[in-house]
Amino acid sequence: MSEVRVHNLAISLDGFATGDGQSLEAPFGHAGERLHEWLVGTRFFHAADGLPGGTVGTENAFAERHEPGIGAEIMGAGKFGPPGWQDDPEWKGWWGPNPPFHSPVFVLTHRPRASVEMEGGTTYHFLDGTPQEAIDQARAAANGADIRVGGGPTVVREFLAEGLVDYAHIAQVPILLGRGVRLWDGLEALENTYDIEVVTSPSGITHLTLTAKIR
Repeated sequence: MSEVRVHNLAISLDGFATGDGQSLEAPFGHAGERLHEWLVGTRFFHAADGLPGGTVGTENAFAERHEPGIGAEIMGAGKFGPPGWQDDPEWKGWWGPNPPFHSPVFVLTHRPRASVEMEGGTTYHFLDGTPQEAIDQARAAANGADIRVGGGPTVVREFLAEGLVDYAHIAQVPILLGRGVRLWDGLEALENTYDIEVVTSPSGITHLTLTAKIR
C-alpha cells in the first residue's frame, strides 16, 4: 500500500512552523522566509526554479526526497491561501498557473468549492472531511504512488495524532519565533508510535525523521 509522507516541514526551536499574522503579503506571518532559507539554498530548490548551483550537503539530501514517488498531495486551507481566500472565487493558490505539484491536490477546507484544473497536471480538489477521508480520496487518485501531506502545521499535527503518517521529515531551524502555529502541541509520547532519528548539520539545522513503528 502507498505510504503517507511529510517532507521538509521547517519549525523553529520553539516548535512554530509558521509565524503570527499570515496575510497575502506575508504568507508565513512575522516569520518571513527565515524558516526556509536552508531549503531555498539547496541544489534541489535551485533546479526546481531552473537555476544553477545550490548546496549539495545534508540539507540537499533531505530536500531531494520531497518529489520521488508522490502521486497526490493533501494540504490545509492555511497553506492554500491567506485568511479569507474562500471569499475570492478567483483564488487558485500561491503558485501561479503551473503549480509545482503536478498531481491531484486535496485541500482541506470547511468551505469546499468545485475542483480547479491547473497547468502541468495539478488539479485542486476541495474537501470538507476527516484526515482518513482525505487519505482515502488521495490514495484512490494516486494510482499506487505515495501521498504527501504538505502542511501546514495544524494539518500535519492532526495526521500525526491519528497515526496516519508513515514517514515525516521535520527540519528544526535555530531561530526563536515566540508566536505562530506550533507543530508539537498535543502530541505527547509521539515516540511510542514513531521511531525518531536525529541528524545534525554544520549549517545548524537539525533534521528529525519520524518513521511509524510496525502497527
